[in-house]
Amino acid sequence: MTKHIFVTGGVVSSLGKGLTSASMGMLLEQRGLRVRMQKLDPYINVDPGTMSPYQHGEVYVLDDGSETDLDLGHYERFTSGRLSRDCNYTTGQIYLSVIEKERKGQFLGKTVQVIPHITNEIKSVIKRMGGDDVDVVITEIGGTVGDIESLPFLEAIRQFSLDVGRENCLYMHLTLVPYLKAADELKTKPTQHSVGQLREIGIQPDVLVCRCEHSISRDDREKIALFCNVPVEAVIEEKDKDFSIYEVPLSLVDNKLDELVVKKLGLSASSLDISPWTDLLHRLRNPHHEVSIAVVGKYAEHKDAYKSIYEAIDHAGIHHQAQIRIGRIQSADIEREGAERLLSGYHGILVPGGFGERGVEGKVQAIQFARQRGIPFLGICLGMQCAVIEYGRNVVGLDAAHSSEFDKDTPHPVICLLDEQQNVTQMGGTMRLGSQPTKLDRDSISGKAYGSDQVDERHRHRYEFNNEFRQQYEASGMRFAGTSPDGGLVEIVELPDHPWFVAVQYHPEFKSKPLKAHPLFAGFVQAAVNRRLHREDKEAPSVSQR
Repeated sequence: MTKHIFVTGGVVSSLGKGLTSASMGMLLEQRGLRVRMQKLDPYINVDPGTMSPYQHGEVYVLDDGSETDLDLGHYERFTSGRLSRDCNYTTGQIYLSVIEKERKGQFLGKTVQVIPHITNEIKSVIKRMGGDDVDVVITEIGGTVGDIESLPFLEAIRQFSLDVGRENCLYMHLTLVPYLKAADELKTKPTQHSVGQLREIGIQPDVLVCRCEHSISRDDREKIALFCNVPVEAVIEEKDKDFSIYEVPLSLVDNKLDELVVKKLGLSASSLDISPWTDLLHRLRNPHHEVSIAVVGKYAEHKDAYKSIYEAIDHAGIHHQAQIRIGRIQSADIEREGAERLLSGYHGILVPGGFGERGVEGKVQAIQFARQRGIPFLGICLGMQCAVIEYGRNVVGLDAAHSSEFDKDTPHPVICLLDEQQNVTQMGGTMRLGSQPTKLDRDSISGKAYGSDQVDERHRHRYEFNNEFRQQYEASGMRFAGTSPDGGLVEIVELPDHPWFVAVQYHPEFKSKPLKAHPLFAGFVQAAVNRRLHREDKEAPSVSQR
């Protein structure tokens, strides 16, 4: 019988339910259990694909082309389970499915209501995750207890334990225990109120994971346990992590959360082997090098907009035992202040994806700076397209080179709309999405990094390189190091005479893991380390000067 863990959050948003869920999944996997992860989001959008990065953060794309919540990135980075569109449902998807069934007459004339029809639909997508090939399903409920949007999901998971048996369900509630400086004490009342709201709905938490700035005393844990009706050993402290999010699993182990879950669900699990994670943290804490990398983006001030980018850079730093200092640079600021002022001193420059014209010229200037100064460069999606625009203008001789996305009348549309996008009228879920094969030139920079002649990477774009200009670019020195298997779509461009200049149409950051850095990010960071070491050698005094 598949066991189910439901993770809810209270008091405030952004407590880290996704990280806690992912960490729990990783710990159970390390104990030999087969785990699947799922996120249920209360917003009415069908998926986050049309949402602003400022409101929602990045859109995380799966192999099957699903545009999902960024928490699924945590799930994939921390666990080995492959995710699919069944792993992320929104209120919009649930209601859309129910309405489509009603239109087809599947409810036989009944009045369609939140209970039982909406809650039954929610339960059906949870049950879909179970099966003979999985031991534990972890389902995270988005939002905060008390939000009106979350109520149908909370009602559904309450009913779920009646359907499958209370012994097969565990309710884990993530809450906040704030510290009041004036009183110099932690306050447990917000947690009591949050749990009280859950209990009014009919859900009694089995485990409380308490986010806090300061350690929770034994007295406070006993107080929380008494008022929230949980055993004191089920009040788990989760202090803020100043060093790395990858400390979270070890913190949970220190508080014996994995043992508690295994015991409460009656799971047959092996002993925990956490050594790969402790080795990872050892490498993080003991770097051999320090390098600085500028991420030049449209949404740089919002950290979650490029969440997977920053994580992939960190993974490459772990791989090379290098401490990475990331500079978040607004591309629009480069347009006003210049690349020289904002980018000098960095050992690598990365230009990520984005949509819309704002800040594009700043990205182009950043790429020109990296190309001319020999600074290692990695371009992703729009970053690749901007690299093509910059090279066309300043090397190929196409002064008006641009993307038709931004200038429909340009005489040199070096970036144009994909053929399959010509007649698309709806925005949501209609881009070139998901895993697509790329054929590699084995002698290229990227071919050597991958060590393969074909890879599968995840895409999310509507525009592509215009093959009408391909011959001119090749004649001017740009290498098309990766294409679709039929050669029709350009996937990777490189500059062979540059220390490390690679730009890709896809999103390699989505396949990077802390214990297995993505080859392109690893190559990029290695080039940045080499630049740092080379500069140190040049700046070191000669023997006669010492």
